[in-house]
Amino acid sequence: MAYLLQNGRPVLASPISSGRYGHLTKNGAFKILEKERTHYSSMYGKIVDARGNTIVADADADMRVPPGGKFIPAPMHYFMRFTGADGMHAGYLPGYPASHGCVRMPPENAIAFFNSVSVGTPVTVFGRTPTGRYLGQSQSRFPPRFGPQFGPRFAPPPPPWWP
Repeated sequence: MAYLLQNGRPVLASPISSGRYGHLTKNGAFKILEKERTHYSSMYGKIVDARGNTIVADADADMRVPPGGKFIPAPMHYFMRFTGADGMHAGYLPGYPASHGCVRMPPENAIAFFNSVSVGTPVTVFGRTPTGRYLGQSQSRFPPRFGPQFGPRFAPPPPPWWP
């Protein structure tokens, strides 16, 4: 969660998606270094072919681009940089840490934060990212069970129901 504080009291709480494993969001005390309403990543985006079809959805700027294709930088609207290349901005929230270090939030909350902070506003980042697989990224160790007792119209009995 990201919290916008005024006079030390929270006035807005926003769900976020922070840095994924290998690209963790840095913890610490920072300040807003710059604000840019229409910002695009210089490092991450997607690669499209000559027809505009996405061929690499999570591309780095230094990846090979096929003839006729191009690298399209990722939009990071309402960007508020707080350290290095990391900042807070509007973006997709899949329900688990998924960014390259930035703090993504829903557009309406990113706009509210953007309009409320100035360059120099303190930012404190705390917490930790799980280092294992995240919900939504892994498959269950137990495949779905079907049959007379486990048909899709009936919920399975409470555990332990596996053999």
